[in-house]
Amino acid sequence: MRVLLTNDDGIDAAGLANLKLALQPLIPEEQCWIVAPYQQFSGCSHQVTTGRPFRVEARGERAFAVEGSPADCVRVGLYKLAPAVDWVLSGINEGGNLGSDVYLSGTVAAVREAAMRRIPAIAISQYRAGGKPIDWEQARRWTGKILAELMEQPLPTGAFWNVNLPHLPSGSPLPERVYCPLCTQPLPLDYAVEAEGNESLWFRYQARYADRVRDPQTDTDVCFSGRIAITQVQLAAKSMDNKG
Repeated sequence: MRVLLTNDDGIDAAGLANLKLALQPLIPEEQCWIVAPYQQFSGCSHQVTTGRPFRVEARGERAFAVEGSPADCVRVGLYKLAPAVDWVLSGINEGGNLGSDVYLSGTVAAVREAAMRRIPAIAISQYRAGGKPIDWEQARRWTGKILAELMEQPLPTGAFWNVNLPHLPSGSPLPERVYCPLCTQPLPLDYAVEAEGNESLWFRYQARYADRVRDPQTDTDVCFSGRIAITQVQLAAKSMDNKG
């Protein structure tokens, strides 16, 4: 089995290194490729580079830093750098990707790109409560268990898994895994006036992630309540079996 790893936090991010470590008991290292942005691309959604060339820098035998978005990484990875892969994994993202976040997240865009190419994929994110540091060893341990479970399950054509790990104290046992739908509630927004000019205002976006409304038994509700939220996300419900 050949696997492509990527993220939106950048190729040097701790989450990507721990994703690779979590995968080691399951996949031989020589069957694993890393194709990730050379810098952070959080919140870039499904942005792709089409109007200019972009640079790809080798970081090892099977590791590449891409001057582009997570979706760019998956595209160039599948077509040029790591062809014929069986899975695409994205993460471990530093922060949650819950509910409507799947439309904004570069982490999730990477696996959506894979699903569009008929390749099964998993996005994994670690929710961070109140700006507290992430226990990456714990996230790695949980991720290994989740990967072992999900990579044994067949995915419908054009679908991917979106996984969100809760933020629990270090040393916590593996939380309950809950298969659940996406939350439909939007992220609460606020903008602060940072500066005023003669004819303009400067606003800074202020997120209140933990204050978002939670549809009962959806991924946001599950993750915020200390359980692992696992959601199968399907692209267009119709015509996905049409290979044309």
